[in-house]
Amino acid sequence: MKVLFYRYKSILEPDIMRTFYEFGLSVIRYEREIDVKDDSPSAAVKLFSRFLMDHPVDFIFSVNFFPHVSEVAQIFHLRYVSWIVDSPVLELYTRMIKNSVNRVFIFDRALYNEIHPLNPDCVFHLHLAGSVNGRKTVLSRKQPDLERFYHPVSFVGSLYSEKDPMTQIKGLSPYIEGYLEGIMNVQERVYGYYFIDDLLTDEVVEAMKKSLPLYHIPEESFLTEKKLMSLFYIGNHITAMERQDTFRALSEKQDTYIYTGSDTSGLPAIHNMGLANTLLEMPHIFHGSKININTTSKAIRTGLPLRIFDILSCGGFCLSNYQDEIEELFVPGEEIVTYSSIDELTELCAYYLDHEKERQEIAEAGFLRLSRDYTYEITMQKLLFKAFSK
Repeated sequence: MKVLFYRYKSILEPDIMRTFYEFGLSVIRYEREIDVKDDSPSAAVKLFSRFLMDHPVDFIFSVNFFPHVSEVAQIFHLRYVSWIVDSPVLELYTRMIKNSVNRVFIFDRALYNEIHPLNPDCVFHLHLAGSVNGRKTVLSRKQPDLERFYHPVSFVGSLYSEKDPMTQIKGLSPYIEGYLEGIMNVQERVYGYYFIDDLLTDEVVEAMKKSLPLYHIPEESFLTEKKLMSLFYIGNHITAMERQDTFRALSEKQDTYIYTGSDTSGLPAIHNMGLANTLLEMPHIFHGSKININTTSKAIRTGLPLRIFDILSCGGFCLSNYQDEIEELFVPGEEIVTYSSIDELTELCAYYLDHEKERQEIAEAGFLRLSRDYTYEITMQKLLFKAFSK
């Protein structure tokens, strides 16, 4: 069986391709998206169709959803399987989501609940996965100076300051600015429930639209203006706020190391280690750090982000903000530890740094649970079975 893997250089792609090979599939890669991001929709359809005619396959797969891929798959009567690993994914709201060839798997139940009614027979809810075998291979390699990755508390990821689209908004009235600041400050401190949609009035949405010079929603999109403002603009901005506040508070109380390309000049107590190589260095950081922090993007409203699975697959101890779906997959306090406020986060860090045996037992239990239930091999068996069951 041949699969055409539509690549754009997601960090999941190597693990998924390795799993396809283990399943005995032949993998053909389409990699234009890695280097070329500005093809027009018509050009993208034409180029991909031409490639597909020269490379016949049994189905198409991608990480996240590409409308033009779905359009081509519909023309060729090929099943298009996509695994959504981010949020928001604005492409999910395009008219192509309704194509009958789609098999879309969404890790965040809140997002799934919005998209599923658009194509009930072709949209499914599925958690993400961890690469136990892949991480074992990396961790078993002898490398010099591994001690440089051993930290009391660490975080790998962006602070979202460079991903904050709210910086584009200029000229809001003092009233609208104050209203937005108020609801964002409250939402920052609430875990497990995202209520921004409920508090955005038509007046606020309209004012935000007028303050965005390049604002545009395609005519045939199922995306509402309120949803776009809530998730893409406000959600990402709250994430940036939260990460600054979280790591400022944490670094003032604990020796905290962060691997990021973000600006940390406003966090004088933190140790910025620069960017980490995802495949070669990140597993050693997760394995060697006593405590690994996960702070989930606010746009991921209920699901578990990839970072949790990455940490646990390396045998690392994961301290995560509370998410609604955590208890469906792990036992809090036994396989993973959760916090519901920044104060609780700092307290839990202090506690688990002082209780090494308990910390190690939780890390081991989390690793065993992931190894038993949530590896790529196990999860992608479920995905492919569902994708081809009807």
